[in-house]
Amino acid sequence: MTMAQKRKNGVTEPERLYGVLREDILSMRLAPGATLDEASIAARFGVSRSPAREAFIRLHADGLVTAEPNRTVTVAAVDLAGFPFYMDALELAQRVTARLAAIHRDDADLRRIWTLQERFEKCRLRRDAPAMIDSNRMFHTAIAEAGRNPYFTAFYARLLDGGRRMLRIYFRSFSDNLPRKFSDEHRRIIRAVERRDPDAAERAAGAHARHVGERFVGMMSVRDAAGVSAKVMSESAPKKRGKKK
Repeated sequence: MTMAQKRKNGVTEPERLYGVLREDILSMRLAPGATLDEASIAARFGVSRSPAREAFIRLHADGLVTAEPNRTVTVAAVDLAGFPFYMDALELAQRVTARLAAIHRDDADLRRIWTLQERFEKCRLRRDAPAMIDSNRMFHTAIAEAGRNPYFTAFYARLLDGGRRMLRIYFRSFSDNLPRKFSDEHRRIIRAVERRDPDAAERAAGAHARHVGERFVGMMSVRDAAGVSAKVMSESAPKKRGKKK
């Protein structure tokens, strides 16, 4: 790649394409099963096919796209079958990071956490799901950072990113009108961290994760997971059934 292919801020074209496409996939602006091709992506970003190809390779390594032998690239399906395992990991990470935050946080951490919770609440009231997902991630990451363990923070941040599409489905189950209970659970975690009560912080964080998981499992029946997920994930209007000829 030549220097001319770099942006002024030093980000290469493949990195730029990768970042935008990754965000489009995680936010579900690109739906599971959507087809991507080098020509259309190159035209969209005004670049050659080479940066698009490199971006696809990175997305494939992340598990966000699949590549067929005929070089067809599609957005990967949401791994509903693996959801229970994901929630086990998320709950554990959420509990330990909240516990550590209650032990190690300082006043600056607390101010930032409260500010991010207020941002999340404003997004909730606006029913702005993409903004809710972003602010939710920042909120939980701020708690992890207050725990002063970079390994747990990195692990938790990766889980939060990996679950963004499932969280989008979760919000759609409420028609993006998320109940106040979600914010109340956030506040219980903060107050326990504020009191420097690690046991209460861990309990509140664990309960919050289980609440989300139980709702999701209830929504996605084991017998009809594929059908339900397709219905919930679709942004388009339901198709009308025609009469059989």
